[in-house]
Amino acid sequence: METNIIVSGFGGQGTLFAGQVLAYAAMDAGKHVTWIPSYGPEMRGGTARCTVTISDDEIGSPLTRHPAVVLAMNLPSLDKYESLIQSGGLMIANSSLINRKLNRDDVRAFYLPAAKMAEDIGNPRLANMIMVGALLEADEILPLDVVKKALEEHLPKRHHKTLPSNFKAMDEGAAFVMGLG
Repeated sequence: METNIIVSGFGGQGTLFAGQVLAYAAMDAGKHVTWIPSYGPEMRGGTARCTVTISDDEIGSPLTRHPAVVLAMNLPSLDKYESLIQSGGLMIANSSLINRKLNRDDVRAFYLPAAKMAEDIGNPRLANMIMVGALLEADEILPLDVVKKALEEHLPKRHHKTLPSNFKAMDEGAAFVMGLG
């Protein structure tokens, strides 16, 4: 099975980091994986996205025109990828910054106020990990504990003090989706 995931938002929202965490976790789980970052020259406040491909088999091409999963951190990301996501795919949308629903009914969609949830945890920079937790609950791409372990193993030691809040953010995202299901 192969899954293409796009994580997209403004620079500074941690979109590239969210994709990296998923890529490391997939790699640690013995999957084939690619991670391709893309960002505008403005960086913070500009556009940032990454494509993560996770597969049980070798990956023929890391590029995707029609992702199976999109994590949209902002409205421009939802606008851009709504028409491109595969029929039957999954959209996780940050409803704190997105003021509309999808215009499609052939895509599973979850709207969670990730930015507000992150503020409630005490760190607005955790919205990306809330989105990752939501994804892992909504789809069986990887187990949550595998992603947490990968974060702990690949995060530089100087940042390990952030692990409890990152884990809490992932748990909150997963719990939000679980409460909807």
